Amino acid sequence: MNSQLQEFFTRLNAERNTMREFVALLEKEQQILLNQDAEKLLALAEAKTTFANKLSLIASTRRQFLSAQGVTADPAAWIAKHVPPAVPVWKELRDLAARADHLNHTNGEVIQLRLRSNQQALNALMVATRSTSNLYGKDGQHSIAIGGRSLGSG
Repeated sequence: MNSQLQEFFTRLNAERNTMREFVALLEKEQQILLNQDAEKLLALAEAKTTFANKLSLIASTRRQFLSAQGVTADPAAWIAKHVPPAVPVWKELRDLAARADHLNHTNGEVIQLRLRSNQQALNALMVATRSTSNLYGKDGQHSIAIGGRSLGSG
């Protein structure tokens, strides 16, 4: 294998390893979401952004290399022909990318559910606050009229 193909193989391994770390981060995010530990999400969001940017740069470099080799579609056949040891790495990378996509989608749905739930709770509190805002009059007495008959009246 020439040096260009060896470098491609090395970079593909690095991309796969980075994707493994990214998937682990998304799995951690999911656990945090399920445990409702919102404070930990901020630090995780920074790491997630860093990994996403790193993966984007690595993938862009890979695509440029493959494009220079004349690969225009799925590179699996080219990899099998020119860098056979990279075939299992490429398959794992593809599987990890699908897993990352699934986790990211699921985590987004969990976040949306939490947001809706929080919004409903906030709305309920606001309605309750409006209905009790005039609980006492200026004289300090209850201003809510209580219906029904008085005690002792029959």
